[in-house]
Amino acid sequence: MGRVRPAVLAGILVLVPVLAGCTAEGGPSPAGTTASVPASGGTMPDAPSTSAPLETTQSSNKAPVYWIGRSGGNIFLYREFRDVPEQENPVTRALRAMMSEKPLDPDFFTPWQNPEKLATSISGKDVITVDVSADAFNSNLDADMAARAIQQLIYTATAAAASSGLVDTGQQVRVRILVDGHTDYVAFGKVQLGALMTRAAGLVAPVWIIDPQENAEVPAGSVKITGRSTSPGAKLRWQVLRAADGGSKAPFLTGETTADAAQGPAGAFALALNLPSGDYELHVAQAGIGGEPDKNEDTRSIKVR
Repeated sequence: MGRVRPAVLAGILVLVPVLAGCTAEGGPSPAGTTASVPASGGTMPDAPSTSAPLETTQSSNKAPVYWIGRSGGNIFLYREFRDVPEQENPVTRALRAMMSEKPLDPDFFTPWQNPEKLATSISGKDVITVDVSADAFNSNLDADMAARAIQQLIYTATAAAASSGLVDTGQQVRVRILVDGHTDYVAFGKVQLGALMTRAAGLVAPVWIIDPQENAEVPAGSVKITGRSTSPGAKLRWQVLRAADGGSKAPFLTGETTADAAQGPAGAFALALNLPSGDYELHVAQAGIGGEPDKNEDTRSIKVR
């Protein structure tokens, strides 16, 4: 997956497929320009119509943060777990990291700007309210990318609330975005806010290496790799490249695995790779069918010591 920089967003946008239209729950129809990628609902071509399940409660204080990344000709959401200060509630901490920090993985990016004001609250165990100042939206995006940015916020807010046990994950968790306390803001000049919104289907990355994270340092020996595919039961191909002198990379291990088809961890995959000390790059992709090339590859750089 090639590195995507905010400065070249305009060149990426023409590659983004248009999602089928759905509207946010409740509220009036958008008064301004509407995004062709809905902030709630919708599907993406060549991707399953189910969105990523809510995160499970965890004891770690790391914040789940979603970023935007490119795979082939599509744009998807990818998650990292980040160390964040504990002065604020878990949802606010995660959103602040999303808006003010850079992803660990250079393949990802965020169009959000660090806001002067940010606050969140939860009501009824299924509604998250985010109130952010208008300076968070100081990026020039087209309608498709603006809608993805809103979904980036929705995924991050719901992930942080779910992993902290603040919402009932048995219900559909909804998010209302206010801007300086008002419900009538048009985000990035493209997406009407104020209505309750949910995670859109088809936006999470089809193949996703979860652990180790980018540039993580792990002990030599049996290295466990975990990840997820949005196609349970599908074949995945993986390859490990090892860094050599002069910055070149040579194939070290290759193989295949199958994404779990079980109901609980649907789409999960795990690898146990015997890696001696060195710097490696892991590639995982959905296997092509009938001679077609592999697709939706995710990559991860790791250091084995």
